[in-house]
Amino acid sequence: MREFTRSVLGRTARRRWVHLILGGALAMPYVLVGEVVIGPLSGSRQVSSELPLQLASFALGLPLAALTALLFPLARPLEAAAARALCGLAPDALDHGPARTPAARGRTAAWFTLHLGFGGIVSGMSLAVPPLALVLIVLPVPAVLRDSRLGLPEVLGEPWALPLCPLAGVALLLGLAGCAAGCGTLLARWAPALLGPTPEDRLAAAEARAADLAVRNRLARELHDSVGHALSAVTLQAGAARRVLDTDPEFVREALAAIEDTTRRTVGELDAVLGVLRDGDPPGTAPAPTLAADLDGLVRRTRAGGQRVTATVTLDPAALPPLVSREAYRIVQEGLSNALRHAAGEPVALCIGGADGRLEITVENPVGAAGVSRPGVSRPGVPRSGGGHGLRGIADRVRLLGGECRAGASGGTWRLHVLLPWKGPV
Repeated sequence: MREFTRSVLGRTARRRWVHLILGGALAMPYVLVGEVVIGPLSGSRQVSSELPLQLASFALGLPLAALTALLFPLARPLEAAAARALCGLAPDALDHGPARTPAARGRTAAWFTLHLGFGGIVSGMSLAVPPLALVLIVLPVPAVLRDSRLGLPEVLGEPWALPLCPLAGVALLLGLAGCAAGCGTLLARWAPALLGPTPEDRLAAAEARAADLAVRNRLARELHDSVGHALSAVTLQAGAARRVLDTDPEFVREALAAIEDTTRRTVGELDAVLGVLRDGDPPGTAPAPTLAADLDGLVRRTRAGGQRVTATVTLDPAALPPLVSREAYRIVQEGLSNALRHAAGEPVALCIGGADGRLEITVENPVGAAGVSRPGVSRPGVPRSGGGHGLRGIADRVRLLGGECRAGASGGTWRLHVLLPWKGPV
C-alpha cells in the first residue's frame, strides 16, 4: 500500500503531474487555432461549449504542435530541460543541444505531440474531476445538495445511491491521480528514446572525451617529465651544495649556476605547457626541448647535482625528425631523473645510438640509493613517495611512436632500454 501511494502521490509523481499540466498549457494555443478552423466547418459559434467540437479542435491542434517542433530546433533543448527537471531523469539521459538532423527533429516532434496530448487530457481531467468528486463526497450531508443535485444524474437521488457518493468521489480522485501517474511514467520512459542522444551522438561524444583525455595525458606527461625532473635535480644540487658550502666554494658556485639554469628552463617549459590550457594562447609559446639542441645541457645539469653520468652518443641527433627528437629528449630526461631519485651519486651510463632506422636509448645505473656525489662527500638518495608515473609516461611515448620499451633490474643494475623508429612515417 505504501509503495502504491508513493507511486501515485509521491514527489516524483507530483512533479510529473506538473510536467503534464505544463504540456496542457502549451497545448492551449494550438487548441484555439483548431477552434478557429473547426467553428466555420461545423457551423457552430459555441465551439468551446460543445465537447465533441472541443475534442476535434484538440485533435487538429496536435499536428500543428508537431510541425512547430519540426521547424524550430530549439524545441528539443527546451523540452529536454523540462523533462530533466520534472520527470526525474538522469542529466546525461537527454540531449542538451538543438536538433541538428532530420531524425532528431522527427523524434522531437513525436515527443512534443505526446507531451501536449497527454498533458491536454490530464489538464482537462484536473480541472473537471476535483469539483465533481468534491460534490459527490459532500452530497449526502447538506439537504440543499440532495434537493438540487446540481444537475447530477437522477440515479443519485435514490436513497441507496447517496451512501455510495463519497466512495465514488474518492474513486474519481484516485483515478485522476493514477491516470496522471501512468501518463507521467510513460513519458519518462519514452523520453530517453525520443529526446536522448542517438548512437552517432554518443560516438561523437566518446571521441571528444577520448581526444580530451589524450590532451590531458599529454599535458600530464609533459609536466611530470619537465617539472618533476627539474625539482629532483634542484633538490639534489641544493643538498650537495649545502654539504660542501664551507669546504668547496667552487662546487657550490657550479651547483647554484646549474640550479639557476634548470629553473629558468623549467619555467619556460611550464609556460609552454600551461599555454595549452589558456584560452587564446597558442600551444607552445616556448620551443620544446629536443635531443639535438638540449642533450648537452641536460647532462651538464645532471652532473652538477653530483651524479656521475657517462654519455655516449654514436649518431648525430640533428638527423632525427623533430617529433622523435622531442620525445627522445623527454625519455632521456626521465631516465636520468629516475637515476637521480633512486641511485643518487651512483655512476650512470647513457648510450644513444641508432641502427636500421631505429633510435636506441639505454640508461643504466646500479640498483641502490647510497652513493657518493663527489670524492669524499657522501650523500644519500632522495626518497620520493607516490612515484611510478615516469616509466608509464615513457611507455606511453614509446607506444605512440611505435617503438619498444623495456625497464627493470638485472644483476644489480637497473636498465632502461628504448627503441624508436625514426625513418619512415613517424
